[in-house]
Amino acid sequence: MPGRDPSQPVPDDHDAGMPKPGTRGSAGRGRRVKQAWFGTLGQLDFEIDFFERLLARRPDAIEVLRVLAELVSRKGHLPRAVELDRRIVDLLPDDFLARYNLACSLARAGRADEAIDSLSRAILLGYDDIAHMEADPDLESLRHHPDFQALLGGD
Repeated sequence: MPGRDPSQPVPDDHDAGMPKPGTRGSAGRGRRVKQAWFGTLGQLDFEIDFFERLLARRPDAIEVLRVLAELVSRKGHLPRAVELDRRIVDLLPDDFLARYNLACSLARAGRADEAIDSLSRAILLGYDDIAHMEADPDLESLRHHPDFQALLGGD
């Protein structure tokens, strides 16, 4: 989420002076139970759930779609990431970044030909960061594909 370092854990309590959920209200009485503020969900699952709920309210919200696609991809839900990226491309057909992100999701999902097609379209629309394409771990499955090499200018 913007403004938060994802490598930093979420604090267990909302406010240092307030009792935690699942604890007794008086300091010094009872034993504090360690519980994340968002219940039993891990941070990534919580964020996915949060953005899924936002998307249910506004199905065409581009920024919600972008963030959710990134989150589900990070979680390894590749079919859902592809679905979300396709929705973004449907809403923004001339957006080279949307096409590039779809290519990344397709590549991670093992759909090389579709990924290369999406990369080709991204380049035609103005994507020009070839160095990033060469190093992007999301495109690792395409590295030795002749059509990918041709896109990089290797053939």
